[in-house]
Formats: sequence, structure tokens, C-alpha cells
Amino acid sequence: MKRVLMIAYHFPPLAGSSGIQRTLRFVQHLPSLGWQPLVLSANPRAYEKSSSDLLADVPEGTVVRRAFALDTARHLQLGGRYLGWMARPDRWISWKFAAIREGLRMIDEFKPDVIWSTYPIATAHVIASALHRKTGIAWVADFRDPMAHAGYPADPRTWRSYQAIETDAVARASYSVFTTPGAAHMYQTRYPAAASRIVVLENGYDEESFAAAAQPHPVQGDHARPRPLLLLHSGIVYPSERDPTQLFVALGRLKNEGVLTATDLRIRFRACVHDELLQDLATTHGAQDFIELCPAIPYREALAEMMAVDALLVMQASNCNAQIPAKIYEYLRAGKPILGLTDPAGDTAAVLRAAGLSDIVSLDSADEIARVLPTLVRDWRQGKLLLPKALTVLSASRRGRSQALVTLLEQAAYDKIGKFVPAPH
Repeated sequence: MKRVLMIAYHFPPLAGSSGIQRTLRFVQHLPSLGWQPLVLSANPRAYEKSSSDLLADVPEGTVVRRAFALDTARHLQLGGRYLGWMARPDRWISWKFAAIREGLRMIDEFKPDVIWSTYPIATAHVIASALHRKTGIAWVADFRDPMAHAGYPADPRTWRSYQAIETDAVARASYSVFTTPGAAHMYQTRYPAAASRIVVLENGYDEESFAAAAQPHPVQGDHARPRPLLLLHSGIVYPSERDPTQLFVALGRLKNEGVLTATDLRIRFRACVHDELLQDLATTHGAQDFIELCPAIPYREALAEMMAVDALLVMQASNCNAQIPAKIYEYLRAGKPILGLTDPAGDTAAVLRAAGLSDIVSLDSADEIARVLPTLVRDWRQGKLLLPKALTVLSASRRGRSQALVTLLEQAAYDKIGKFVPAPH
């Protein structure tokens, strides 16, 4: 069996990010596809939040090594402040030093065929580049999303460090992998000499996790009177990339005009992280009657909730047109109607349309949102809301994505050693 050294900050017991699912599910599926994963992650002290609920999903016997790492913002500040270079390219740069040493020990012990590293913690690519240069082992750089792009990161020095890391990765890695066509195209344009080695491998959902999730209990109401449509947003609401301001403006307007009340619509934000911001926005715009803010729950409970509510809400701003929230694939598998507040020209909208869903309006337009919400409630009451197409859902399974990753790993190993290595069937 061939081996891959997987460098990933996001790995159990980290909690609070859907990004953990990509690495975890690859680790689950790779052994049955002929590859043994060797995980190099950070010491859990570096995680702001942790939970044991996904540790059992790591297959027994998986090699997992955790290198010393600190979170600069929590562990190295003095008087509430820290120097910028101490968190560049990110707050976990301290992970680099011990991880390179541990990675070299793992390479000496296990002789991996390929190194794989995954963003959004840029330090993972820094570690992988060092190991690749020291050993010559083929490297696959999993970017997921764009690194340095217009307005992000906001700090110019951090932006330049991101640019240097991505330039190095695209030049050295056998493949640079992105989760959306828009992101891949952006980088193919930015680095034309490497265009043939820039590929798409989307996120997905884990069928086993859905099968193990508690059976959903449909939302109950008082049969004597209609209950409100329960619309769920599950996961982080980023203040810029998923800014809900215009949603709350629209809700306040619809309330003032008597078009919608809290008896018609309830929006649940589950584990949004920025609860205070959302509460302030809702109060400012008179939308507080429509929303509820709920804490994080274990992963499979979150999946069960997706299957139990009436509809699901995805938000993605136009400054992220080349990105797709990983949660959207779990939304599709949940089999519920989905309201997309996103730029119709972006990749998120394209995924929804490919699944046969058409309730898509711009996140930054209160007028469009005010138009779609009453229609959503009316169509729900009449049983007319569209559901995701079954074939589209089936194609997005994590096992299928793992098979695609194996193809890349096989090709990277083949290119490095100069001989054909058959892919497993």
C-alpha cells in the first residue's frame, strides 16, 4: 500500500469549522483505495475550540502525529497585543518549526510516496514546501480557496506573505488543488505556466455520517394554526463574506409593511460564532422577532437538524464568487429546499442551479431578498418548493471525492518516479 503524508491543521479534536471534514473523510476513505494516510497535525492546545465528537471517526490504527504549536493571539500576546510578524502568515506559524522536524521523522519512518498539505492555514503549505525541498518527495498542495486576492488579507505584509507562499506552492507542487472552478480559473490565469497542474476537487458530504445521524424529527406545530417556516443557517456567519445586514433590512421592511410576521418565518442561526453582531443587526433593523441564535452542537446532531427543518439558508457574498461553502454539499444531501443568498454569477449559485434549485438572490440586495422571502413562505405552504436533484446529490459524496484525490496522488507519484503506477479499482 502506498502512503501519503497529510499535513493538516484542521483535524479532530478541533471544533467549530466545517473545514475539518475534508481531511477527515479523505483519511477515512483512502485506505480502501490503496493509500495509507499519515497525518501530521498541530497539538490541540493550538485549537481555540475542541471537541471529542469526531475523534471516533478517525480509523483505528491511523498514524497521527501532533507537533508543538501555539496560537499567537492567545498564547503569545502581552497586554492584549502581539507583534505582526509573530502571526504571519497566520497565528499558527509556531507550528512550522516542530512540524518540519516531526515530518522528517515520519518520512524516515514510513517512507511516504507523496506529501499533501491543505489550506486555509497557510503554515501547512510552508511546512510541506520545506519537507518537499529537503526530501524531493512529490507534493500535492490543496488550496481549497484562493489565498492572496483583492482585499484579502487586508494587511499588506500578510498579503505579500500569502502571495509568496502560493507562488512557491504552485511552482513546486505536482498539483495545486482548488474546490471551485472559479478559484482554479483564477489561478490558471495568474500562473499560466502551471495551468495544466491546477485542478478542481470539490468538497462533498459523508454518506456514513448521514446514515449514523439521528433520524430527523420533523418540526411540529400547533395543528389549530399555521406554524412558521423554519429556515436554518448552520455554521459560521462571517461578517464580510456572509454579511447578513441586507437580510435583516429586508426582514424589518417586510415586518413594517405587514407582509411577513414571526408566525410566517423563523430563521435559526446555528453556531454562527458572531452572535452579538447578528443580535445587534437584527435589533437595529427590527428583525429580532424572526431570528433565533443557537449554540454549536455535535456534528451528527447538526446533520439531523438539517434534515428536520423546512428549508436551509446559504449565504455567500460576491467577494467570494470563486468559493463555495463546504456546508452546501451537506445541505444538498439533507434533501431540503435551499435559499441561496449569493451572487447569481458566482460558483455557489452555479452549484445550486446544477442541483435544480432556483431560489437564488443577491446577498447584498435587500430589495431582492424582500421579494423572495414571501414567495418562499407561500410556496412552502403550498408544497411547491424545489428539492435538490438526486443524481446531483449522489455525485457529491466524499468517497467519490477521495477517488479523485487518489488519481492525483497516483499521478504525482508516477511523475516523480518516472514509471507507471496503476490506480486501484
